[in-house]
Amino acid sequence: MHSSTANPISPRPHPLRVATLRAPDGSRIGDRPLVMGVVNVTPDSFSDGGLHMGEAAVAHARTLVADGADIVDVGAESTRPGSDPVTAAEQVRRLELVLGPIVALGAPVSIDTMSATVARWALDLGVSMVNDVSACRADPGMAPLAAERGCPLVLMHMLGMPKTMQHEPVYPRSVVEEVVGFLEARVREVTKAGVAREQLVLDPGIGFGKTVEHNLLLIRELGRIKSLGYPVMVGASRKWFIGQITGAPVDDRVEGSVAAAAVAVVMGADILRVHDVAETVSAVRVAHGIRKGGWP
Repeated sequence: MHSSTANPISPRPHPLRVATLRAPDGSRIGDRPLVMGVVNVTPDSFSDGGLHMGEAAVAHARTLVADGADIVDVGAESTRPGSDPVTAAEQVRRLELVLGPIVALGAPVSIDTMSATVARWALDLGVSMVNDVSACRADPGMAPLAAERGCPLVLMHMLGMPKTMQHEPVYPRSVVEEVVGFLEARVREVTKAGVAREQLVLDPGIGFGKTVEHNLLLIRELGRIKSLGYPVMVGASRKWFIGQITGAPVDDRVEGSVAAAAVAVVMGADILRVHDVAETVSAVRVAHGIRKGGWP
């Protein structure tokens, strides 16, 4: 009798597909891994703060779409470690001249905000998706808004809030089990508020209250989050842990970021939130081919 070696990549359940969001080629979340390009309309984001304010934000979004971004994620509040909250009024002020033109580029747009006021204003302009790093904890109006509008909603794990999240993060149990438990609890809460399961995307929150080891373990064990039955988004791009491993400064972490994105795809990620779209798109396609054992 011949012995066989088990496939090291264990099967993952097919995620719920978010039918209300389609990439420019018609793909839905769950059809294939989608690449989300980041536009930070902020003076103080950890990677590109101050680079994409005003017209520069629209130009950058146009480049991301040309480079193959399936979704454009636009935010006006930095959530880097140690950052302070930004009022809804200030977020809207930063966004008011750029968000409409970015929506007009044609790719679906996600609004990166913890404020239901900002999210409602953005959805009224044609934004397709809400990316809430607080998982609807910061503003009690966010879940009812998502339920009302029927838009895709990203729920992310974060230990505490940005101001303090990297102050010696500790998890009494396994970081994976705690993140899974947190996301399960948030799903229960937002669905009680009327959000449909088919709207939800889960994010383990790479870099949000985690050590290097925590981040690596979460990517390696992404299947545990995937097993909850929802699409999963991973945002490891240019994060601090990549710099700790490679020694590279924040603006020289492309290779490490692409490696993290490719591994995340193999482990089941459905959306990769990245700064370097052109470099990531090809890697994601190859990683997806490896994951499936074929292409297309």
